[in-house]
Amino acid sequence: MKVILQQDVKGQGKKGQMVEVSEGYARNFLLPRKMAIPATADAINTMNLKEKARKAEEARMKAEAEDIAEKLKECQVKLTAKAGSNGKLFGAVTTKEISEGLMKQYSIDVPKQKLVLEDPIKAFGSYQVKAKLGFEVSGTVYVSVYEEK
Repeated sequence: MKVILQQDVKGQGKKGQMVEVSEGYARNFLLPRKMAIPATADAINTMNLKEKARKAEEARMKAEAEDIAEKLKECQVKLTAKAGSNGKLFGAVTTKEISEGLMKQYSIDVPKQKLVLEDPIKAFGSYQVKAKLGFEVSGTVYVSVYEEK
């Protein structure tokens, strides 16, 4: 019997897959637990439509990530921070501050989790911060840290 899995089933397949299982396994286990539905023409059509919609959404999100990566090339985020007594940075500049700076200065929303700092920014100067935007798309944010006056 052919069924379409509604969730991942160990040893059978992943959610959305159409698999061939024995009649008894389908009737006594998968169908009563709503882990699968019979593979009727209507169900197959619905599955194909969902797959198309998922692929279109994925393509849209990848294009959006590439667009953000292009915008980031032109950005120079300027941040100010307090200085300690020896002229060094008091504390460190975090990805949260960089994300907020991008939003304020350029209206680009990059979540702090997507910004990757090689080493903590603990001194004044210019830095490059990598932004991993998903879908194997990454960009670079240029950050300048100045002393707060």
